[in-house]
Amino acid sequence: MAVLIRTSDLPAKQRHDAWRAIVCDTLGPLDLRIDPGAPLRGQIEAGRLGPVGVGRVRTSTPHSVHRTPGLIHRDSPELYRLVLALEGSPRVAQDGRYAQLSRGEFAIYDFTRPYELAYDSAVQLAVFSLPRDLLSLPDGALDTLTALPITAESGTAALAVPLLRRVAVDIETYRPESAARLSTVVTDLISTAVAERLEQTRSLPEGSRQRMLLLKIHAFIEQRLGWADLDPATVADAHHISVRYLHRLFETENTTVAAWIRQRRLERCRAELAEGGTRSVSEIGARWGLPDSAHFSRLFKRAYGMPPAEYRRANAVR
Repeated sequence: MAVLIRTSDLPAKQRHDAWRAIVCDTLGPLDLRIDPGAPLRGQIEAGRLGPVGVGRVRTSTPHSVHRTPGLIHRDSPELYRLVLALEGSPRVAQDGRYAQLSRGEFAIYDFTRPYELAYDSAVQLAVFSLPRDLLSLPDGALDTLTALPITAESGTAALAVPLLRRVAVDIETYRPESAARLSTVVTDLISTAVAERLEQTRSLPEGSRQRMLLLKIHAFIEQRLGWADLDPATVADAHHISVRYLHRLFETENTTVAAWIRQRRLERCRAELAEGGTRSVSEIGARWGLPDSAHFSRLFKRAYGMPPAEYRRANAVR
């Protein structure tokens, strides 16, 4: 992600004007409101994930940006914006509603209508710019959801937030072809989280409904990997579908439900083994739904070429 401005690189007298210019050049015509005497400290970065714009803002200086009717008349691209609070508590206001976001929450606002984004204290944000036609939602579906917080406590948002956070950090490492595919995953997750919030999933096209259902199932599985008895029947029952239909959904990903669960469990175990820590190998396996130590060891060796204990030692040596 390219650094567009780092205030520590500029003389104090130039910082306000430079920050205002970068905000308007990067995010579009906006009215920046800040105490003229306030010492401005912060950094703005920007990059792209295929058609999705990604920005990161860090500042410790209270200020706000406003999208006014006059600025909208001047330039109004058909965009939605999503702001994710990485640190601090930014405030988003639009359509008579406002959201005071906590860490890990996000809100969506419409760039074609007036809004306010304000920071009363130090914040770190990720801002995603989404062309309207990328979100698989009915016309007007977001009109009742702008400037309302969407939390990562459950559902697809629990899967979307860690991914959005990771994208904002790692965007410069993705190759163009990977970025294009990942942008589809990101927009599908956002659409699904929004549809869940609106409870309007049934009004979506069939293909979009199936993608969103599959993403919800992925999130359900991810949150319950520690259940040793997690199986296709449990997953199907939780989503009010038949086991047969569940298997059909996973055929589109060239895998099976059981294989997906096993893969995600092993990946969680591998990540924890790589981190070191004090848990034993058997404790790690049990934590992620593989309580039979011998079975866990066989599966791990088949997937990664060595038993889990050996993998931990090899990682420690590196």
